[in-house]
Amino acid sequence: MSVELGHFALILALVAALIQSSLPLWGALSGSAAAMRVGDRAAQIQFLGVAGAFAALTWAYVVSDFSVLSVAMNSHSSKPLLYKITGVWANHEGSMLLWVLMLALFGLLISVFGGVIPAALRATTLAVQAMVGVGFYLFILLTSNPFERIARPPLDGQGMNPLLQDIGIALHPPLLYMGYVGFSTAFSFAVAALITGRVDPAWARWMRPWVLLAWSGLTAGIALGSWWAYYELGWGGFWFWDPVENASFMPWLIGTALLHSAIVVEKRNALLKWTILLAILTFALSLIGTFLVRSGILTSVHAFATDPSRGAFILVLLSIYIGGALCLYAWRANAIRDTGVFALWSRESGLLLNNVLLVSVTGIVFVGTLYPLALELYNGAKITVGAPYFNQTFLPVFAAIMLVAALGPFLSWKRARRADVLRRAGWVLGLSVAGTAGIALGFGLREPVGLLGIVISLFLAIATLADLLRRAGVPGAPIGTVLRRIIGMPRSAWGLWIGHGGLALAAAGVVAVSVWSAEEIQTVRKGEETAVGPYSFALIDIENTQGPNYQTSIAALRVTRNGELVTMLFPERRWYPVEQQPTTEAGIRTLWHGDLYGVLGDPDGRGGYVTRYYYNPGVPWMWAGGALITLSGLISLTDRRLRVGAPSARRSRRRATPSPVAAE
Repeated sequence: MSVELGHFALILALVAALIQSSLPLWGALSGSAAAMRVGDRAAQIQFLGVAGAFAALTWAYVVSDFSVLSVAMNSHSSKPLLYKITGVWANHEGSMLLWVLMLALFGLLISVFGGVIPAALRATTLAVQAMVGVGFYLFILLTSNPFERIARPPLDGQGMNPLLQDIGIALHPPLLYMGYVGFSTAFSFAVAALITGRVDPAWARWMRPWVLLAWSGLTAGIALGSWWAYYELGWGGFWFWDPVENASFMPWLIGTALLHSAIVVEKRNALLKWTILLAILTFALSLIGTFLVRSGILTSVHAFATDPSRGAFILVLLSIYIGGALCLYAWRANAIRDTGVFALWSRESGLLLNNVLLVSVTGIVFVGTLYPLALELYNGAKITVGAPYFNQTFLPVFAAIMLVAALGPFLSWKRARRADVLRRAGWVLGLSVAGTAGIALGFGLREPVGLLGIVISLFLAIATLADLLRRAGVPGAPIGTVLRRIIGMPRSAWGLWIGHGGLALAAAGVVAVSVWSAEEIQTVRKGEETAVGPYSFALIDIENTQGPNYQTSIAALRVTRNGELVTMLFPERRWYPVEQQPTTEAGIRTLWHGDLYGVLGDPDGRGGYVTRYYYNPGVPWMWAGGALITLSGLISLTDRRLRVGAPSARRSRRRATPSPVAAE
């Protein structure tokens, strides 16, 4: 019965979305306050409906109701409860239900916390948000019903891909969807602005918190997925330029550009049309990612569906939403007027250059991801675009992005003195080169590409720290004044510093593990040692035991350096009888400078085992950097100035003379 109630609740959510997409929009265009208020109530009812549907499906997984096709195909009675629950979104139908749940959640949040937004703009935004929802509710109900029953239920289910039975991948999709689907708010605000003609600094400030929330979720989701690939797949790597990995990376890149562009709109009333376009393109890339995962054109552990008809449905939705938004943009863009004027050497120019470079690297990833698919569609040829293409095209442009980000703090708004910028940047660059030289001498590093990457990472880190100290009054101000200013800094400024510092740290980690890692793959017997960089790995023992729903072999690896014990590693090789699939669990010991990493492979039948041993320097810096970047968005969200409208010209004139603590 609960399954039928869930199905009914999903239909109720569709009805609420239909009302939300029409009446509030009519009210905004006609000036009817009562009709506009319907948008808030409909958004809340829509969320309750889809949340009820999601709860009903979750319950079916918890109680192992194998009369539901989705449960029978993706669960098993012997699975631990945690993975029964996370199995809800580890398949196409359940993940689409999570998709619309996130969409409805953001609509609910706008209706509850968007009181500062003018009624007409809020009503139109909610209407556009609901229009997106209508299409995806129809997609679920017509092609991907998660509540479909089986006439003759099996005694047990088929289980779930063992690779997905992991806490990291369990949290990965909800966080990704927070970003993927959360960027729909940027799209809705952009289309609403085009409809109402309201594009100004206040509009950018109202939109930016929702973009920040989505961007933070997507950042965390990408980092968590990378971490999962690193420790679960047993390949010793964190990023493989898989097309589905790229599908989440592209909206993150454009979303980063959108965040920076919105700052220029808010501060200088410039780049208005560009920001609107970025908001549309960010969600367009999110929809393209949804299409790639569910169209059947990709085969990947990330992919959910292999039915081309479902992909065609999503392609139609993508064409309607993005095509319609771009047509509206072409029609209304000429009515948008930028009033901000700035010089070539200014912070506005720096942010614009940052945007151009971010869009460029997005284009590089887009071509590398879709070109093989387009070529196969055109003439049937199968090619693979892998790491060499991305290393030669993406990395140089992203290095330029980091350099521009480092130069940003030295640029003032509207106009900056070139000589001052070059002088201050020169000092920081000199410190970065000196620091890299010290690292190279201390650790015996010689690779020029790796050292250049460290220089750029240090340049960004030191420039970020220098900006914080300068705004605190260093040098010159008394220590008490410096501390008071640091404590009183706006949280959005702290978000910027932490985000740029996290990017520098993560980049240094990527450089280190890419250039200086050591790897050995071999077949060894018990007691045999293998040298890996400065460390020595030895296989001590193998123990066979039983897990909750799998059989496992656990190896004991001794890791020494210069004859002294460093750590013991315990990698596993698991076998899942229900799914008839093996998995590996890497043994990892994290040190401040890197990871010691061991993987147990298959036995060779003669008393030996295939093993993989790695020393991966810099990996902890990557995870710490990703956490800091995510934290930066969340800290910025707590800034009160993002919860109120932009200051009026009259209030701005009455303000006292700004201090060094003034916002960025």
